[in-house]
Amino acid sequence: MKSFQVTDFNAPLKEVDQPTPQPQGTQVLIKVKAAGVCHSDLHIWEGGYDLGHGRKPLSLKDRGVSLPRTMGHETVGEVLAFGPDVKATDKGDLKTGDIALVYPWLGCGKCDACLAGDENMCLKPASLGVYCDGGYADHMTVPHPRYLLNLKGLDPVTAAPYACSGVTTYSALKKVEAAFNTPIVIFGAGGLGLMALSLLKAMGGKGAIVVDIDARKREAAEKAGALASVDGGAPDALEQLAQKAGSPIRAVIDLVGNAKTTQLGFDCLTKGGKLVIVGLFGGGAPWALPLIPIKAITIQGSYVGNLRETQELLDLVRTKKIAPIPVTPMPLAKANDALVDLQKGRLVGRAVLTP
Repeated sequence: MKSFQVTDFNAPLKEVDQPTPQPQGTQVLIKVKAAGVCHSDLHIWEGGYDLGHGRKPLSLKDRGVSLPRTMGHETVGEVLAFGPDVKATDKGDLKTGDIALVYPWLGCGKCDACLAGDENMCLKPASLGVYCDGGYADHMTVPHPRYLLNLKGLDPVTAAPYACSGVTTYSALKKVEAAFNTPIVIFGAGGLGLMALSLLKAMGGKGAIVVDIDARKREAAEKAGALASVDGGAPDALEQLAQKAGSPIRAVIDLVGNAKTTQLGFDCLTKGGKLVIVGLFGGGAPWALPLIPIKAITIQGSYVGNLRETQELLDLVRTKKIAPIPVTPMPLAKANDALVDLQKGRLVGRAVLTP
């Protein structure tokens, strides 16, 4: 089995050859067909998050991310073999040869959050590609068949991002459904932003104004159906947002998550509005605290999504025939190049590794 691993933070990925694992217990062995390269992978690669205000960066090592680690949490694979403890009832509609999306946001499986179906909220995460090895490889084991969602004909390369950018934006959009009858504002026109535009339309939303500092990405957002776009770096960005919305802005989804985007997102909201922060670019909270109660603003974090939401998302994609976001297929051997391209802002949409 060939994989590309983080062996040191901020160092090039290392190509590793080792025996292909055999599934144990309830595991399932898959042959990787596609693995998306997500911005979260950059944080793992770099080893932490900027907390702003002169604070010490949040270390992933301190959060339990150990090296070496095979990244890749947006994975699609072909089912090759089931472990000896997998029962027929565990498999559902899954059989050998099926192509499935891997749900990666696993927890301990025993706490209240996990038992309620919210493993992504577990305090002892076991996320694939983060805390356990993921899809930057030609083979991968998945702990249980329930974490494999049959694609039933969806394209593996364009479907891979549904495991993160898809379910992340879907879950964030569900948190602002009450504002769908007015334009919402979305910060960031990368893979998540373009995904959010497609899903918003399918979920019955009026539409979104997209904010990004990159002209190419704003153009991509408008082609993907944005009502309008705004350069977040423009001195009159706030005035542009108000003008282009044409009505009070009740909801903002920030897929970037730095001090500038969250400040502009906060400022553009009307009284009683909601700011949902998804992005992890980093920094410190910029808001004047009295304005939070004065404007009665809700500030909510949104972290990926649960298994149920991922299945809902795939069902929505099929029933509404949602067009996929732009993807750039790259061979597995180009994993380093894909990370650098993402880091430098060269990608529109998503790079997807194809072993």
